[in-house]
Amino acid sequence: MRKTRGFSLIELLIVVAIILTLAALAVPNLMRSKISAAEASAVHSLRTINTAQVTYAVAYPGIGYADNLTKLKFPAPGQPVSANAAGLIDWVLGCDNQPCLKSGYQFAVVNATGSPVLGYEVTGVPQVVGQTGRRGFCSNQVPKVTYDPNGGTNCTERLQ
Repeated sequence: MRKTRGFSLIELLIVVAIILTLAALAVPNLMRSKISAAEASAVHSLRTINTAQVTYAVAYPGIGYADNLTKLKFPAPGQPVSANAAGLIDWVLGCDNQPCLKSGYQFAVVNATGSPVLGYEVTGVPQVVGQTGRRGFCSNQVPKVTYDPNGGTNCTERLQ
C-alpha cells in the first residue's frame, strides 16, 4: 500500500484560521501607526508653512504674510520668483487651490488680516476624520501649534 503525503483539509483550515486571527490583530495597529504618521506629518507641515510665512514677510514687507498657500509655492518653470509665487514651499503644500492635500490632511491659510497682512492662521484637518487622522491642527504667526481633538478647526488644546 502507498502512503500519501500532504496536509488534510482540517490542518489547512486551522492554518488559515491562525493567519486570519493574526491579520485581525495586526490591522488595527497598522491603522493607528498610519494615523500617527499622518498627524506627525501634519504638524511638520504647519511648522514648514510658518517658516515660509516669516521668510515671505521679510522678503515682501509691503505685503506682509501670504494670505494663501499659492503665494508661497514655487513659480512655474521659467518664471521668476515673485510675491505671487515665492518659491518657499513644495508643490504639494503650495497647490493651485486651497485646501492643499498632503498625507491625508488638508491645509489652508485662513483669517489673514490687515494690509499689509499682519496676522494669519493656518489649518490642517484630516481629509476623513478617523481614517486619515483624528485631530485637526492650527497655528498662526506666534507660532504655536494647537489641535482640535475632534478633527476640526476649533483648536483649543496646545500641542506638547
